[in-house]
Order: sequence, then structure tokens, then C-alpha cells
Amino acid sequence: MLQASPDPDAAPHQDADILSAGERAYERIRTDIVFGRLPPGQRLTLEKLRARYGVGVGTLREIFSRLTPEGLVTAEGQRGFHVAPCSADDLREVAALRLLLEKSAMASSFEAGDVEWEGRLVAAHHKLARVEQGLLAGQDGGAERWKRFDWEFHQALVSACGSRALLDLHAGVYDRYLRYQMVFVIFRGAVAADEHRALLDAALRRDAPAAQEILERHVAGCLDFAFSRKLL
Repeated sequence: MLQASPDPDAAPHQDADILSAGERAYERIRTDIVFGRLPPGQRLTLEKLRARYGVGVGTLREIFSRLTPEGLVTAEGQRGFHVAPCSADDLREVAALRLLLEKSAMASSFEAGDVEWEGRLVAAHHKLARVEQGLLAGQDGGAERWKRFDWEFHQALVSACGSRALLDLHAGVYDRYLRYQMVFVIFRGAVAADEHRALLDAALRRDAPAAQEILERHVAGCLDFAFSRKLL
């Protein structure tokens, strides 16, 4: 949690309010980077952004410093902060990390998941499938909802793994992967929707090897799509 400078004249609840404002700004900035509203390479000018996010320059510096080890912001000495750039090598690395973490977490989740887990998984897939149907039908404006529901579905797949540390690592890496999909709008059409359905079926069968193979194909297809179309 971001730390606020103590103010001896502040009301007893004011520090908590400041911290809440900082946390809200952190979440907004992080989301804006992941969803491409702050594009790769953009300089994060403190004076311009303080009004946009409703926090002071000091809090912004703390937020950007916090996002730097997450791989979403780069710090360049006297040049300040920039949104982390996108590159083919970084996408390959992030994809490999995602596969390593998600395959392991899926195996544990399939073994431990109960009926409530199955319900969450089916509900998450239902929302994702509905948005994908809209995209396939040519409806505009669904990209952010598609990726939000894609995130929810893949999080549901691993949510019963029993390791908070693994879930946190997976979420962080997935967000970096998600940024590439949002910035370059990588939706592969019916093949991606079919892979999501196959992942759901494998999960409900508790067939971890099948799900891991589908996931490898799913991620490899995304990379092939990006590189073959020279999106990066």
C-alpha cells in the first residue's frame, strides 16, 4: 500500500483517505497501461497526470516506482518514467512465463476444485463466450469486455490451486500478456473461442494433460497471429 506523508493537522481519518486515493490511482493507472489507454513508450509526465488521476506528484512517483518491477513502467534516471515498450522478445518471454505458471496452477486446481469452483468456471466461460459471439458477428466496442472476461475465465481455471503466491504471480504475468492483446487487438476469431470451450470441457473432466496441451496451442496461436501479421 502506498504510504502518505503524515500531516499533524489532519483529521484522524484523513491518512486513510489519502491512502485510498493512492490505491485507486494505482489501480486506474495500472488498468490504463494494461488496456492500452496509456500506450507503450509514452512519457508519464507528472504534472499532466496529476489532474487526470487526482493525486499529487509524490504519489504518482510512488505509483510509477511500484509499477516498474511489475514490468509495466520503465524508469530512466533524469528522463523520468515511461510506459514500458512492447517487443517481440518480451512477448515471447511473458508467454513462456504464463504457460509455466498457468499449466502448473491448472493441474492443482483441477485436482482440488469443488462444485463451487465448477460453477465459477462455467459462469466465467458463459460471459466470455457471449462476448466472443458478438465479436464474431462483427459487433464493435467489445474488445475491453472480451479481455476482461478472458482474464476472469483463465483466473477461474486456476483459482482452486491452493497457492496465493502462485495466483499472484500468474495474475501479474497474465496482465503483461493481456497488454499485448489489448494494444494489438489480438482476437483470432472462432479458433480462440473453440479453444476456450475445449479448456472448459477439459476442466470439467479434470483432464489436466488435455487442458495443458490446449493452453499451449492457445498461446502459440496468439504469438503466431501477432508475428505473422507483423503487429509488433
